[in-house]
Amino acid sequence: MFKKNRHGIQIKTAEQLDKMRAAGLVVGRTLDLLRRVVEPGMTPLDLDVIAEKAIRDEGAVPSFKGYQGFPATICASVNDEVVHGIPTNARKLREGDIISIDCGAILDGWHGDSAVTVPVGEVDPKLTELMRVTEEAMWRGIAALSIGRRLSDIGYEIEKYVRSQGRFGIPAEYGGHGIGTEMHMEPWIANHGRPGRGPSLEEGMCLAIEPMVNLGTERTRVLADDWTVVTIDGKQSAHFEHSVAVTHNGPWVLTALDGGAERLAQLHN
Repeated sequence: MFKKNRHGIQIKTAEQLDKMRAAGLVVGRTLDLLRRVVEPGMTPLDLDVIAEKAIRDEGAVPSFKGYQGFPATICASVNDEVVHGIPTNARKLREGDIISIDCGAILDGWHGDSAVTVPVGEVDPKLTELMRVTEEAMWRGIAALSIGRRLSDIGYEIEKYVRSQGRFGIPAEYGGHGIGTEMHMEPWIANHGRPGRGPSLEEGMCLAIEPMVNLGTERTRVLADDWTVVTIDGKQSAHFEHSVAVTHNGPWVLTALDGGAERLAQLHN
């Protein structure tokens, strides 16, 4: 029922891609809502409540909640938290913070997964630049998703762009992944490396592209909650992610409201 290639990577039919798109739009609309409501004084748990309602109101199910014991609908990672932050009421967001919001949903058995990093009010220009570099690196990686290119080309394009923009840390142990009937599937996708390696990209592959970029060192550690990843030096980190399908027309960004058309067109001009 679910085709896989010789590398164990799930290959979707056109009909299955349409279902992936429907799940992706649930996530895209939820993140668009969260991006608009973030403000000083809110807690990460406030955002989690909004996200769960938005997902369930669309007939979908939060994919993170209960996943390997994770207790919430979103991952909410503030400032020096890189990924997998657990949303709580323990602290309020303050002017000048940045927060990464990672969100997943399941609709009709298919997964969508996406993340954005959002400024809380006015932030330091160096954090605005960190977010810009990380998001642009994601789009450079997405643009590499064309039939016949190699898997490692994605991480190569991400790293090449980040390195061209200054001294930033790219945590080597975290990266993207295949997505489809499960949230995390083959293959794992590094955010760094040499080009021209690994499986060839095929029509029907769906991959979650998600660079994480630190303002300082690439080194990280996991807190005592066994989830939250933080930078060793306490400097801020940004994280962006989209779920993307490889098609004969190029990348189809399943979790972007416009399918990625605007940003991909800008890269090709």
